[in-house]
Amino acid sequence: MKKTSLHSIHKSLHAKLVPFAGYQMPVQYQGVKIEHKTVREALGIFDVSHMGEFLIEGSDALALIQKVSANDANKLNIGDAQYSYLPNNKGGIVDDLLIYRIKENTFLLVVNAANIQKDWDWINQQNDTNALLRNVSDNYSLLAIQGPKTTEALQELTSVNLAAIPFYKFKIGDFAGIDNVIISATGYTGAGGFEIYCKNSEAEQIWNRVLEAGKDYGIQPIGLAARDTLRLEMGYCLYGNDIDDTTSPIEAGLGWVTKFNKDFIHKKELEYQKQNGVSKKLIGFELVDKGVPRKDYLIVNNASNPIGMVTSGTMSPTLNKAIGLGYVATEYSSLGSEIFIQVRNKNLKAKVVKLPFYKK
Repeated sequence: MKKTSLHSIHKSLHAKLVPFAGYQMPVQYQGVKIEHKTVREALGIFDVSHMGEFLIEGSDALALIQKVSANDANKLNIGDAQYSYLPNNKGGIVDDLLIYRIKENTFLLVVNAANIQKDWDWINQQNDTNALLRNVSDNYSLLAIQGPKTTEALQELTSVNLAAIPFYKFKIGDFAGIDNVIISATGYTGAGGFEIYCKNSEAEQIWNRVLEAGKDYGIQPIGLAARDTLRLEMGYCLYGNDIDDTTSPIEAGLGWVTKFNKDFIHKKELEYQKQNGVSKKLIGFELVDKGVPRKDYLIVNNASNPIGMVTSGTMSPTLNKAIGLGYVATEYSSLGSEIFIQVRNKNLKAKVVKLPFYKK
């Protein structure tokens, strides 16, 4: 079981550590509801160093990225980041990821921890040019500082004007006494903030300096459990739950990052789905009856006939409502549609709602 560079800190903070994607990771410190509220109202710091990082370089780097990813990386200027996914050749998704353009011919791909080896093998299989690939996942740490007070709290740590970094842009500069840190205005909470990429040897200094800078603003360390409830309130997909090797990106609502103005793996089949429709769709729903939906709970219609499956579900700490994502037959996917979630052999009424669940 791997450990991040901050493992000893998590232990000293009495975090509940659990195995996740081959790492010992902090799932919570004080409790999910408290940590969730902290990020929504103030700011919190996450250790997400288990994520994978690949560098793709050379004159053929862009061509390879355009081939393996569905979004249009040609639109990226230096300092831009982009959400995308890797389609497989069977209609599913290898992984979803972030793509950063570091230099003209240098790109950073940030992939999900559980998929590092799979993604690495897949991209290398597709590299029929001279692109140079380096898996630097074990060398770098990733800290996410998220929440509405993040910019104000962190500005004292850097000469970079944090307020001037737009969403999905990044700067490379000094941060917490360390040079050449990637400061990225990205995150998976919907609460605003930054993601900080640094060397493993620098992670502890940055963690401590961030906690010190955020002390007067209410900062707290946040575990993966609250990260999950925060992303679900935004309707963001979690790989392994809402999308995987078997789910169509068109069914999953990822048509917005599927650009058909270029060639990429499985383009023709996905374009057909986009034009002709799909038999099921990923929807967001709220429970009308009391209960909590969980992954793999059956979704049925009013005649108790199966129409789909829950992929993610929780009791929303912000909304105090039971919410979830799931795939349903397309005829039940329109807003306001009445569906039922089977919870312990009871059919609990729910309705299809517009995403995100949480609106600022």
